Amino acid sequence: MKVDRKSATQRRHQRIRRKLAGTSEQPRLAVYRSNRHIYAQVIDDVNQHTLVAASTLESVLRTSEDGTATIEAASAVGRLVAERAKEKGITSVIFDRGGKLYHGRVKAVAEAAREAGLEF
Repeated sequence: MKVDRKSATQRRHQRIRRKLAGTSEQPRLAVYRSNRHIYAQVIDDVNQHTLVAASTLESVLRTSEDGTATIEAASAVGRLVAERAKEKGITSVIFDRGGKLYHGRVKAVAEAAREAGLEF
């Protein structure tokens, strides 16, 4: 049986999500990486509510001439989501890499969020 990359990523994400759940005290920082963009959301899974979000689709982050699929853009998303979370009083989160490897742009989001003050 041939396993394509997308279904393997989905299986990994389901395996991760069985173990992770965000609460209102410690919400989940979910990262989704596509070929062109990167998205980060802080989610309270108990109430099924997105508390804050940031992505490279926002006009603030699209002004970069390097593009939106770079490590620099991912770091900017991490900083932005951390700043918005701190404004809402969120200091501690659980990191959800979305089935992707903790490498490259996903790692850049996590490290930038840590540097901006989120704990995980």
